[in-house]
Parts: sequence; structure tokens; C-alpha cells
Amino acid sequence: MAGTRVKARGESVLAERFAVFAECLLTGVWIAVASLGVVTYPAAFAAGARHLRRRTAHEGGGWREFVADFRTALRGGWLAGLAGWAAVAAVWVDVQAARAGIPGGPLVGAVGVVALIAVVVSGLRAAAVWEPDARWRTLLAQAWRRTVLDPAGSFLIIAGLAVVALSAWFAAPLAVPVLGAVAAAAVAVEERYRHR
Repeated sequence: MAGTRVKARGESVLAERFAVFAECLLTGVWIAVASLGVVTYPAAFAAGARHLRRRTAHEGGGWREFVADFRTALRGGWLAGLAGWAAVAAVWVDVQAARAGIPGGPLVGAVGVVALIAVVVSGLRAAAVWEPDARWRTLLAQAWRRTVLDPAGSFLIIAGLAVVALSAWFAAPLAVPVLGAVAAAAVAVEERYRHR
């Protein structure tokens, strides 16, 4: 219905796409603010992804809906966030072992970094399909399978994460709005996978 309103007002497809891009950047700011609780980042990405799905479906929604989704996602999402930080700590130990010259350290460090990237991609894929009645454990298990079975989609998410890293390296404040683009990339990858 909203799509017909857009065309009735005479807005171009370019204007509509720019509006989605601007919404992604705003959502990135919301995700960054909601992630300040350290273990809240899975819930923040889930709420951001749900907001972007509503936006692309021409449904209503704004800050209040984002906050409501964030609170709901936080119920089990904080455990996923804690597990994510545990994975980061484990990889940090692996990398330190590799740097210390322990036999086999470089291989263990490389495997740890690759595994951490896979865990991050799985987390983003899980957040991209989150719904209020979903359980994080189930979402993460299914996302892990999709991460392995859809390497092209997983690579697209890795590329989005690389853009965030490069933005942060170039100018740290740029990384904040780009988080929304990563959430949008995860939503797009999951939609692509669903239609295959």
C-alpha cells in the first residue's frame, strides 16, 4: 500500500532507494547506541534488521518499534552476546600463542581467526531473521548451517564487515552509521538465500 503511495506522489525509484539507504545509516546509529551494553549487540542487530525488513516491506515503524524489538530480543540475546565475547577471548589466546612461538601456534591462530569470522557471520545471519517468538539457540544453529551452505552470502556479509573496519580506520565516527548497512546486507543475504 505504501509503495503505491510512493508512486502516486511521483517519487522516483532512485528517491525511494536513497530513502532506504538513509534509513540504513540511521539504523546503524540506533544499533551502535543499543550495543553500548557490551553484551547487547545481538539484540541490537536483531532489532535493527527487523526495522529494516519493515521499512523495505513499506510497513510502519520507527524508534519506538526498534526499542520494543530490542527489549524483546535482549531476553536471550545477552547470552548470545556473552558467548560472542567468549569466542573473541578464545581467539585472542590463540593469537597470543601464535605470537609467542608455541609449536603449531600460527596454524591454531589462523584457524581461530577463521572460526571467529564464521561465528560473527552466523550471528549476523541469525539476527537478520530474528522474530519476537524466536529462540536464539535455534536461530544460531540454523544460521551456522546457512553460513556454511551459502558461502557467497557469507562472503557478502564479510565484505560488509570489512567496510565497517575500513570506515573505522579512515574515520572512527563513520563506522557507526555503516553498522546499519551491515544489518541491511545480512537481511538481503538471508532474503536471497530464502528465495533460492
